[in-house]
Amino acid sequence: MLLYYLRTFLPWILLAVVSGWNDQAGAAAGLAAALVLLAQDLRKGHRLDSLILELSTIVFMALLTALAFAAPDSSLLDYGASMAIGWLALTAWGTVLAGRPFTEGVGRRDVADEIAATDLFKRITTVIAIVWAVSFTVMALVLAYVQHAAPDNTALLVAVKIAGFSVPIVFTARYPEIAQKRYFARHGIDRETVR
Repeated sequence: MLLYYLRTFLPWILLAVVSGWNDQAGAAAGLAAALVLLAQDLRKGHRLDSLILELSTIVFMALLTALAFAAPDSSLLDYGASMAIGWLALTAWGTVLAGRPFTEGVGRRDVADEIAATDLFKRITTVIAIVWAVSFTVMALVLAYVQHAAPDNTALLVAVKIAGFSVPIVFTARYPEIAQKRYFARHGIDRETVR
């Protein structure tokens, strides 16, 4: 799972690292990585509903690249980290509000169709998407504040990002098992018979 997240967020990591030297190069590197990863996923046969974050990443990176080249002195570029995470928050909230949380398509990669069709699966993926959306929202707001008040405090910016991603990653790894145990206990289902 950790590799999935590292791979999914690689364009964002490249954006953050390379933009430290040059905004245009950072945006272009993020866009190039996003396009390559999407092409690989499509070649592997992944369904589009499991690639919502990847598609959203391409849109953001394309817009940011256009801004970086059209207006390289724009003050908006000073808030690249908070804008990027804010975009992810909008994406996550949008999928939740649309009733199709981005985590549902991702979760389908690892389960049988019968399990993906259950209410339990849908509840679990919705809760996980909400946790990601909240984390992205809080992280974007904190990053915006730090980028405004202490833009040169790289250690604080990195700490905010690490904390902001760590919480939902750990939650995503642990919550499905916890939710299943609660569901089975509430309904008197023996877990061994389900396996």
